[in-house]
Amino acid sequence: MTQTDDFLADYVGALRTFLQARGEDTLAVGQELGRRALQERISVLDIVEHHFLLVRELAAKSAVDRPAALEFLLQTLAPLDVATRGFLDGARRYEEQRARAEDLADRDRFRTALVNSLQEGFFVADHEGSVVDMNSAFAEILGYPAEGLPYRWPHPWLVDTSAARQQQLLVRSVGATTYETPIRHRDGHLAWVTVSINAVNEAAGERDVYVGTVRDVTAERAFAARESAVLRLATAVAVAKSVDELLAITLDECSTTIDVQRVIAVSWPGGEGEPAVQVAGEPAETRWHTLESWLRDVFADARHQLPLTARTVERPDAPGKAQGLVAVLSGAGDLALWLQLRSPRWVSAEDRLLITVLVGHLSLAMQHVRQFESARETSLTLQRAMLPPLQPPPGFAVRYEPAVPPLEIGGDWYDVLPIGEHRIGIVVGDCVGRGLPAAAIMGQLRSSARALLINGAQPAVLLEQLDSAASLIPNAYCTTVFLAILDTGSGVLQYSNAGHMPAVLAGPEPGVTTLLTDASSVPLAVRRNRPRPQTTRVLPPGCTLMVFTDGLVERKRESIDDGIDRAAAVLVKTQTMPLDAVADTMLRELSPPAGYDDDVAMVIYRHRRTPLHIESDARAEQLVMVRHRLAAWLRANEVPEELAADVVLVVSEACTNCVEHAYASRAAGTMVLDAEIGGGEVRARIADFGSWKKPAEHPGNSGRGLLLIRAISDALEIDRAATGTTAHVSFRLPTPAARSGK
Repeated sequence: MTQTDDFLADYVGALRTFLQARGEDTLAVGQELGRRALQERISVLDIVEHHFLLVRELAAKSAVDRPAALEFLLQTLAPLDVATRGFLDGARRYEEQRARAEDLADRDRFRTALVNSLQEGFFVADHEGSVVDMNSAFAEILGYPAEGLPYRWPHPWLVDTSAARQQQLLVRSVGATTYETPIRHRDGHLAWVTVSINAVNEAAGERDVYVGTVRDVTAERAFAARESAVLRLATAVAVAKSVDELLAITLDECSTTIDVQRVIAVSWPGGEGEPAVQVAGEPAETRWHTLESWLRDVFADARHQLPLTARTVERPDAPGKAQGLVAVLSGAGDLALWLQLRSPRWVSAEDRLLITVLVGHLSLAMQHVRQFESARETSLTLQRAMLPPLQPPPGFAVRYEPAVPPLEIGGDWYDVLPIGEHRIGIVVGDCVGRGLPAAAIMGQLRSSARALLINGAQPAVLLEQLDSAASLIPNAYCTTVFLAILDTGSGVLQYSNAGHMPAVLAGPEPGVTTLLTDASSVPLAVRRNRPRPQTTRVLPPGCTLMVFTDGLVERKRESIDDGIDRAAAVLVKTQTMPLDAVADTMLRELSPPAGYDDDVAMVIYRHRRTPLHIESDARAEQLVMVRHRLAAWLRANEVPEELAADVVLVVSEACTNCVEHAYASRAAGTMVLDAEIGGGEVRARIADFGSWKKPAEHPGNSGRGLLLIRAISDALEIDRAATGTTAHVSFRLPTPAARSGK
């Protein structure tokens, strides 16, 4: 039996059962047979034919419910009918889609022709930003052909990738954007384009694609850039104060407008000799003999061309493409300028016009700047000649920083003058005004202060005398002065302040600063009703003192107290630095972004534990002086009072021995005291250079000095020799916990 015979036999049986039972279950068997017929590919005609043969056969034997039999047949044929209609619909849709595809192909060819006819560049990018389609105008604007598609991100023509990425993120979030950006043409030249991008959802709806247009606006931008660049350059170079500043301005303007990478100025002093080289941009080579040989030849040839004309210098291997442009800025041929392009390219007529105009402005500005630099050098030489030598006494660092406007030298000054053993006079002052008049007043006041310091008067008295001097100097009114006398051995600082900035004292405790605001009064030559005040402060070992003028801390639209606090904070951070590094750090850390707009004078002193050295005649009348100097030295080094009293007593006994026993002859010899602090100890050395007298047979109450010294000191050693006797004594310093009572 065939598959069809099996199916028909099952159909006959199912039909008989339905006609007998007439139930929903038996009727549903017909639908199952219909699905089976569809799967087994049974002919509809076979099913219908055998159905009617069976009905006729049954009707011949007995009555048959023909409508019921027809209902079962239709139930069987229903799945086959659905499949047939689906096939017909599919065939119809296929025909429609084929016709549509043919129409789309025609329309696609039309779209391609239309897009390629646009003057604007057109492109399509996928969700990753890769350009997957473009028109011929896009390829012409950027120089990258359609054969290179896809152009993946980042695109090879991008100049500013970060800005392009920002625009890409913007169009993803907003859906559209328009912006202007530079691009690098495939041949190397820089162009400007306006880009418009829109996001388009793909048919599947999963990822966006991006379509956009590109319009070349290089010519429009070049015209606007020429106008604005000439205006900006003319304005900027008019106020330039140095050749370096002038070159930097030129590079800033030309890098955008004509894609310049480096600007070099070469000048020949006196017309001959080795040229001076100044550079803005990279590579920043500033020595003539290390410039590329071809570039030296370019400068040498340029000296013979017409002034104020720009000549392109082409690459030997690429005729027509310029490496850069060279121009002579003076009629004497002693100053030439080189504008090096970022990439060799064709130089347009618009570029030449712009460069010609710029060269004219640069020529005038360069002459102005060279005259200005010469005057600057003269002014600064005069200013520094009025200041003391830059080599101060040990323990001091000094600085003078002129204001940024070079010729505006001011009336700020300092002086650090030794006026005796261990005594240093410190003066920092600031005259009203700027320029040469202020500098002249400063010079007179500084000379007066130096002469008065040598006389040895106290700081308050010195300011009183400076008042008299200032009243005789025209325009010296309101000069501020901080004047102090420092004993570097004891650390005793006596000072008086005439309207000046308070000095700052840092340390020795970490993070602690003090402003010396005492002893303040009005500036010089200002009427007052009371004498100048004066005060004394003992500088602790390890501290740093800074006296300065207001240019260091004064800023526009800011409280002067904020500036002083900032200076104090920087001074604290320099406690472990070498002294010269402290001064340089202060100037660097406190400098405004544009440089100091007022002069700065500064004196810095770091107080160290200095050893004590006393050399005197071995006479009894000298013992008082020895005790006083030793006590002052111990006090300056913060030795506790009880221990200091013991040290003075022991050393006094040792010096008394020198006086009474060291020299056999009646003529007094020499005794020497050296004391130092270190390793948690106070150590003293007392020496003489004689041969001791023979002890008296009956010393009476004398002879107990060594016993006293041994009892009070922590250690005693005596070295006796033919050339003299030396006693070494030491005392342990109490620990910080013991001092605080813990």
